[in-house]
Amino acid sequence: MRYQVLHKLGCGTFATVWLCQDMRRKKQVAVKVLKSREGFAETAQDEVAFLRCVSKLHEEEGPGRRKHCLFVRRLQNDWREWFPYPSVLGPSMRCLIGNYTAQGLPLPFVRKSLQQVLAGLHFLHKCCRIIHADIKPENILLCGCSKRLQRLLMDTLDCNQGTEVRLKGTGGDLGNQLEESDLMSIEVKIADLGSACWTYKPYSKEIQTQPYRALEVLLGLDYGTPADIWSTACLAFEMATGERLFDPQPGKYFSRDDDHVARIIELLGRIPPEIVFSWNKSTKFFSRPGALLRLSRLFPRSLPGILADRHGWTPREAAAFAAFLLPALHYAPERRASAAQSLRHAWIAAP
Repeated sequence: MRYQVLHKLGCGTFATVWLCQDMRRKKQVAVKVLKSREGFAETAQDEVAFLRCVSKLHEEEGPGRRKHCLFVRRLQNDWREWFPYPSVLGPSMRCLIGNYTAQGLPLPFVRKSLQQVLAGLHFLHKCCRIIHADIKPENILLCGCSKRLQRLLMDTLDCNQGTEVRLKGTGGDLGNQLEESDLMSIEVKIADLGSACWTYKPYSKEIQTQPYRALEVLLGLDYGTPADIWSTACLAFEMATGERLFDPQPGKYFSRDDDHVARIIELLGRIPPEIVFSWNKSTKFFSRPGALLRLSRLFPRSLPGILADRHGWTPREAAAFAAFLLPALHYAPERRASAAQSLRHAWIAAP
């Protein structure tokens, strides 16, 4: 027996992940075990192909450029219904957001983390030709650079097992135990290519977790790498404020998708007709003049206004952050900021 199970790390739609002891290499690893359902094996084969592509291209980058902040792991050739990840990272960004006592994470940490996420996405999009298709706090994992910090993060490895996110040990919430200097020592890595697809071969019309779903995906239009950038903007807002940018809810006479489109319009303005009616099923949401079918009363709001009024940001801080987010939320995917362009923005490059 090569792998001895220690405990469960988490679960998803297609698989569960377990912390195991590799008896041969004498180290802990994470092992992903597929659920036994029709079609899951094909999904796992796709994920293996993505991981092998990422790992190969990551190695070709050379030792000077190995900090692509991706959950990149070698896979052995004899995988069947499980495959190992030879390193174990810490908890997810969701755990940190849920435990941090302040309203949002410190902006220097938000900037640093987003730099790493965007660098990873640039590598995925341009080098690997992969759309991640599920960027969200749960898929951004934390990694401590010191043994003390790694041990503290490892103590929260079960934080995604339930709705209550708390440390297993004593001493209070994770946020109460981390100084800002500790936060700035944390690296982040993009995890989970289980929903990914090739840029030239999308697998499904429905991708992304609802609050982070791009407009073009909601409308059933063609999508590409800009969908990941939309999700990253939603992630950035949530890290900085502790609240979701869009948190749609169904009502008696409208669906969650209806509410989602309405909330987007409230924040970003009217959707241009050329986008609305480029979809042959646009009547699912809109009347012919472009009005929403099931939600007539909208309450326009501005991103700087939300940051200032609800979260207490200064007008200058709010305007600068909004200037970073809005190009990543452009309605037209071809005009949306890329990962490389976002990395060059003045807000994220600020010291």
